Amino acid sequence: MAGSTFGEQFRITTFGESHGGGVGVVVDGCPPRLELEVADIQIELDRRRPGQSRLVTQRKEDDRVEIFSGIFEGRTLGSSIGMLVRNEDAKPGAYEDMRDLYRPSHADWTTEAKYGIRNWQGGGRASARETIGRVAGGAVARKVIEHVAGIEVLGWVSAVRSINADVDMHLVSRDQVESDPTRCPDVAAAQLMTTAIEAARKDGDSLGGIVTCVARNMAAGLGEPVFDKLDAELARALISLPAAKGVEIGSGFAGTLMTGREHNDPFVPGADGRPTTTSNHSGGIQGGISNGEDLVVRVAFKPTATISSAQQTVNRNNEAKTLEAKGRHDPCVLPRAVPMVEAMVCLVLADHLLRQQSTDVV
Repeated sequence: MAGSTFGEQFRITTFGESHGGGVGVVVDGCPPRLELEVADIQIELDRRRPGQSRLVTQRKEDDRVEIFSGIFEGRTLGSSIGMLVRNEDAKPGAYEDMRDLYRPSHADWTTEAKYGIRNWQGGGRASARETIGRVAGGAVARKVIEHVAGIEVLGWVSAVRSINADVDMHLVSRDQVESDPTRCPDVAAAQLMTTAIEAARKDGDSLGGIVTCVARNMAAGLGEPVFDKLDAELARALISLPAAKGVEIGSGFAGTLMTGREHNDPFVPGADGRPTTTSNHSGGIQGGISNGEDLVVRVAFKPTATISSAQQTVNRNNEAKTLEAKGRHDPCVLPRAVPMVEAMVCLVLADHLLRQQSTDVV
């Protein structure tokens, strides 16, 4: 199976399945002598861990990371960093009814159409549990971009269905985001989101929404012209997340309602000797290259495909059937998607920082 590796200079390869022995990642390209402890990885995994609130899947996993290569005495060696998280609460029997049935809008049918075989126990590589490797690798990438360029990456839930949060992206902090199980820093909106998610769960249904992510103290000059534009790389990274269905950068689709005069970001002299802009409709990227302003992305996530409500489907013999899914699933992926989005942004930025360093004239 191809497609499990992401990045060029800073590269991750994820492995494992949701109901196998475990999941993990191999990180290549991390610079040597970077201070890195298990706690730096674990804090991010804890944020995506299942069972952390009643708003997410109740699968009980500690998700304790084991680092088995690439780090010595609290510093990276420059060699491959191998990390593993063992599955401890897998219940494959809950998926017995799905052995011959295809979940609507899940990867069951498409995987079988491609390979002629599939792991029906939890979805295999299509499970959101695969993102453990991304988040672990993203935690290493976060250390790289903080150390090399002082870049801060922060995400939050900005919408659940039609409930929209009012958040000042220049002032919002991680403490505010983490203060509520929804990971929405707007208290009033978070309460409405909680009510809506709980209602969907009780009704055997699910909800989608939007995660917004910013990268502050951005470096200018990241990204390559044409096919490796920074916004193109971000879009590819983020749309690869499970349940992601759309990516906006800066003004996104709203920019189509503006004129050029309204949308252009005027330049003014900056305090540090480089130009700055009076607005940021570009989302920090112009011509596929970062301009030093805050990078702003939004990711749309569909409602979770696996729900307990009765749904029309077919079996392997193409016979009409009804499916009522069992197992433990997120009624809304948004609260746990925040660290996943942050991880992918960190991975792209770390890769392009190292690519830029390799081309800088000494």
